[in-house]
Amino acid sequence: MSNFIIRNERADDYRTVEELHRDAFWNLYVPGCNEHYLAHRLRTHEDFIPELDYVCELDGQVVANVMYTKSRLLDEQGKTTDILTFGPISVKSELQRRGIGKAMLEKSFEEAVKMGYPAIVIFGDPNNYVAWGFKSCKKYHVCLEGAVFPAAMLVKELKSGFFDGRTYFYQESPAFEIDEAAAEAFDQCFEKREKAWQPSQEAFYIHSHSVIR
Repeated sequence: MSNFIIRNERADDYRTVEELHRDAFWNLYVPGCNEHYLAHRLRTHEDFIPELDYVCELDGQVVANVMYTKSRLLDEQGKTTDILTFGPISVKSELQRRGIGKAMLEKSFEEAVKMGYPAIVIFGDPNNYVAWGFKSCKKYHVCLEGAVFPAAMLVKELKSGFFDGRTYFYQESPAFEIDEAAAEAFDQCFEKREKAWQPSQEAFYIHSHSVIR
């Protein structure tokens, strides 16, 4: 598929993008979802990076989106380095596995390199991201406080040689701290949908609670 364009999100895309994320994540990880609220919240947060907020447009319709925020790595000497985290990211369900997400991410990676960011850290299913150059956080000695290496924490080095064997502690942006009551109130502005359990939620629980020893 080559008849799509990738561009920065505009204000008139906001509602469409939020509906896109809601459709993509509804009942996927938990009953309901809050990714559409997260997208709404990120745009006004100081860590949000609008230059890396991309949509994919196909035949005049927005069918995919990825958003980036600043996050941080703290090294053994106490030095802090700004890096990137992306999410939410989604592609319209009927257009998945047709190259749209890949093209959108590759464009964002290229721009992130131009902007001087040395790395990206995300939480996700390794099966979805290793093909795009992401590796286990443990291979780069990137961990959470307490030397915890989550199986779902993945790292992509953008600046060759940035990871030099030192241990780094990942600090996620406060932008990802969701007020559940505010998210629920925001969801009331959308068409009512049933919250339900499905097997993908158990898979998510396993991934998100697994660590590498």
